[in-house]
Amino acid sequence: MITLDEYNRIVSELLDELPEQFFRELSGGVIVSEAMVYPDYARGDDLYTMGQYQILSGMRQIVLYKGSFDRAYPRADAAEARRRLRGILRHEFRHHLEFLGGVHNSSSLEAEDERRKQAYLSRHETDA
Repeated sequence: MITLDEYNRIVSELLDELPEQFFRELSGGVIVSEAMVYPDYARGDDLYTMGQYQILSGMRQIVLYKGSFDRAYPRADAAEARRRLRGILRHEFRHHLEFLGGVHNSSSLEAEDERRKQAYLSRHETDA
């Protein structure tokens, strides 16, 4: 498991890879939380929220959850953490950019996330 300092360093380096325009109107920036978070629709401890794009009182921010990351990837070394965090960050930035662009259609990440959620719930209905 990587340390909080290493996690923060990797996140910082990954943010440096992104174009400046990605940060437009991201007034709350990117925050690292040590929390472990489950989606509200989780049916057990098999699903974690790794990151979240949030709009709070007009402030837009991305929150990354190290506790969830540690739970999902307890053996991740720095290289694996970098690879996975790159995907998580880009996922959340895509939410941000699609929101700014007014993209709310069937090909949006929002719609894709909803399809994944429904597939997860369907799998758990058959398990019951």
